Amino acid sequence: MRYRRLDYRYTTLTSAAPAWPLVEMWPDDRLHLLVQGRWRPDADAYETASTVEIVVDLSGLSEEDFEVQLFDDALVVQGHRRLPRERESARYHAARIRQGPFILALPLPAPVDPERVVAHYERGLLSISLAKRGGVQ
Repeated sequence: MRYRRLDYRYTTLTSAAPAWPLVEMWPDDRLHLLVQGRWRPDADAYETASTVEIVVDLSGLSEEDFEVQLFDDALVVQGHRRLPRERESARYHAARIRQGPFILALPLPAPVDPERVVAHYERGLLSISLAKRGGVQ
């Protein structure tokens, strides 16, 4: 797992236009697979009196497969999940495990101390504890 602290705010730019001009003509789940380039892992975020706690489900990844970035106002986890190649003769009956590039951007509910970050990755769960500024040590 790579960790970077950045001294500026996190900004995401979005377009008001549909991602694909034929979205109204093809409103089914297959369009989602064609258009979306990144997926978003499941995460829990909660706050205590002295910390902001985040748990991210990154099953199937090693620590080298993702990066954690801490901005002034957000925490960003991004990486890439690669599943083993299927056999030539295999026929899928279900393909629900998301793979490919992912990004998770979580806004921080309170200012945090970038010097007091604790991250732990075990059994597919990334746990991050961010101490609030001025909180109890």
